[in-house]
Amino acid sequence: MDYVIFFLFLLVSFFGLISHVFGLPGNFIILGASILLAWYGGFHDVTVTVLIVLIALALLGELIEFVLGIYGAKKYKSSNKAVVGSIVFGIAGGIIGLPFFLGIGAVIGAFIGAFVGAFLVDLYIQKNVDSAMKSGWGAFLGRIGGSISKAALGMAMIVITIVSVVRN
Repeated sequence: MDYVIFFLFLLVSFFGLISHVFGLPGNFIILGASILLAWYGGFHDVTVTVLIVLIALALLGELIEFVLGIYGAKKYKSSNKAVVGSIVFGIAGGIIGLPFFLGIGAVIGAFIGAFVGAFLVDLYIQKNVDSAMKSGWGAFLGRIGGSISKAALGMAMIVITIVSVVRN
């Protein structure tokens, strides 16, 4: 395997992990990098079977993030509109926070954005600060759980690809 191509795979995969912060489908970026690496190697090092496992993990990551985000918000009585608000504000918060603390601000911004989005939407709808605070807290916790789970699956995808290359 060409070391430059393998390094590019690692670089793109790292970008995929970072993109989780913005609510983007980073596991599909990792999957794309793995597919290109497999194609470059003639599907010898990274086989079709490995790619099927990676596709399943990418889809599972999206499902888990979606379910945990909704579960966290709904557990604390968020409205459906507040769930959407937490997603939109979470992405915006990640983008706004990116330049701060060497990129760590994106993580903080995404989580704060999820809270603020759910809070503001439910405050507007219900006109009750306590309910809106609970809604925001639920969205915040759901966002954290979903992001951690999805990133863990993304790291597993990278490790599976690396092991497949090293093994062959």
